[in-house]
Amino acid sequence: MQRFTARNLTFPALIAPSTEAPVGSNQPNLVSAMPTAVASLIRSSSPPRAFGNFALGRLLAKSELTMLWLATDLRTGTETLLSMPRLPPTGASSIGNWLITARRAARLDHPNIAKVAECGVHEHWPFVAVDRRVGVTLDEWLAQHPAPSVEDAGGWVAGVLRGLAFGHDAGIAHLDLQLHNILVNERGQASVMALAVAVPEPPESVAAAPRGRNGSAALEPAALRAQRAAAERDVLACGIVLHRLLAGVVALESSDVGAVIDRMAPRGREFVRLPWTTPHPIAEPLRAIANRSTSAQVRLRYRNARTFLGALTGWLEATADDEGGPLALLLDRLRTVGHLPALPGLATRVQRITSIESKRTDEIARHLLPDMALSFELLRTYSSARVQGTQIAGNGPVLTLRRVVALIGVDGVREAANSLRVWPGPLDDEQARALRETIDRVRLAGHVAQSLRPAGYDSEAVYLVAVLQSLGRLLLRYHFADEADQIRQLTLPFTAPRAEGEAAAEQPGLDESAAAYAVLGVDIEAFGHAATRQWGLGDEVVHMIRRLAVDVPVRKPDSDDELLRIVASAANEAVDALALAPAKVSAALNEVVVRYARTLRLTTRILHDALRDARTALKSDGAETSASRADEDHGDVDGEEMSASSPMPAVAPTEAPSDREQHG
Repeated sequence: MQRFTARNLTFPALIAPSTEAPVGSNQPNLVSAMPTAVASLIRSSSPPRAFGNFALGRLLAKSELTMLWLATDLRTGTETLLSMPRLPPTGASSIGNWLITARRAARLDHPNIAKVAECGVHEHWPFVAVDRRVGVTLDEWLAQHPAPSVEDAGGWVAGVLRGLAFGHDAGIAHLDLQLHNILVNERGQASVMALAVAVPEPPESVAAAPRGRNGSAALEPAALRAQRAAAERDVLACGIVLHRLLAGVVALESSDVGAVIDRMAPRGREFVRLPWTTPHPIAEPLRAIANRSTSAQVRLRYRNARTFLGALTGWLEATADDEGGPLALLLDRLRTVGHLPALPGLATRVQRITSIESKRTDEIARHLLPDMALSFELLRTYSSARVQGTQIAGNGPVLTLRRVVALIGVDGVREAANSLRVWPGPLDDEQARALRETIDRVRLAGHVAQSLRPAGYDSEAVYLVAVLQSLGRLLLRYHFADEADQIRQLTLPFTAPRAEGEAAAEQPGLDESAAAYAVLGVDIEAFGHAATRQWGLGDEVVHMIRRLAVDVPVRKPDSDDELLRIVASAANEAVDALALAPAKVSAALNEVVVRYARTLRLTTRILHDALRDARTALKSDGAETSASRADEDHGDVDGEEMSASSPMPAVAPTEAPSDREQHG
């Protein structure tokens, strides 16, 4: 028997079968009796090595745990892909466990899992066979084609994640996802092959866990932990594959995905992050998704395939303007269940405005503004086709409830209120509490904007602009409560434990935009823009409710609409600063002052007074917010405690700073 040795692999290679019949034998020549493909293969100058019913051709690829051979099935003459572990299981029990798991994996039926033609063991070497016609390996595709587009790369990884998610649900992990274990067919669709082929050393996967009578993993804590760990490793491997496709080069200069994983946290100190120079421009949402999938902080990575898949498909569908993405799902929910539930006490508010029907519309609007759901419903009603038919051309967008009330009357208000869902809708107690906190914070920003507005501008209009700038957050918290919790967790800082004697280091979380991209594949603001467009509020409103980017200098406004947008952005940034850790609030508020000092003549005293007045306005509405209570605790914005001896943030200059101070 010959032995084939490659690197640290020892593989038995049987001599090819003789092509001549024994002397005196009545049996026909073996070559003439074989299919044409097999006969031509055996007649070649370098005869293949026989492996059971297969003739091994060339080694297509290998990693530390698996290898892939191109072989020919001697029974049918068809080309076959043979996947094998680099090191065979030792002992009859290990081989038996491997075979049980491999056969369970072979029974999985999913469009993104390559159909297994045969799995077995030959001379202690287990193997899984897949028909070559299923597709070419991703390694081969990349060698024969230019760099794939970002849409193709995202589509392939999404297909692999669908297959892995199906396998993980069945308790089957891949264990060694590599580019050569991903097949791409002629239609450009990707599928994963060789599930559970690898034999890790030491055994860390569910493949080595205790088995039940039906071959499934026993429901023991150690087995479940091993299964989750194996699934998380598969998801991380998908992130490294996505990095390879987008960056155009292998990560950490290693083509072995498993070796890259071993060099990353928590085992190693290397990190994998997309470079800024790539074969194709990468959109910010996709960059955030790819970087989260290989984050240096283990807590920020995707923990399961479906979460990763949700973010990736969300971006793909938003890019393709397809029906079924997060935005399409939101619009469908807006039509069926509405935007927000009415706050408790809606009937009392409607009864109160009915009693003042003969009074001024601005007084009626003052009673309507505290209920954000009712305010949005009135704006939507005004913008409907029935009402727009009576609108005078050239009047521009309507952003005051008193004009809406003047047009539709109290009966219209009552009809709009009756169309709202009762609080808290389908949310549970914890989700309802989170939604109420978000509503309170948004209302606080609206009152701050009223205090910061220049003289002569309508207070109700600037309030609604500030509130609508946070419409995306409100819709996310109500319609995607679980995803909103994920986004919030990703934005929180984390203090990493250190060894004894070392100081604990705080690891920052993601910013809100990157966290939204990493979870949903779209920005939070996109929810608000989609809703306002569905309501028909117009391009002017859509522009005003787009908050200023925090990394772009604030320019002098060239229109009233732009000034309202700037005032609302300043108010929202100030309220966002209050949500930071107590030690960071003062510095964050001072940054807001410096950023808007020239445009709004903003000073520290003016901002503090605006925050104090906003809290007072909320109390007069009968709803004190969690954000305002946080102000009171910090002592930053409480007007009663604010004195010469009170601790205050570093005071920004009372006059407009120079250009160098503002932008430097």
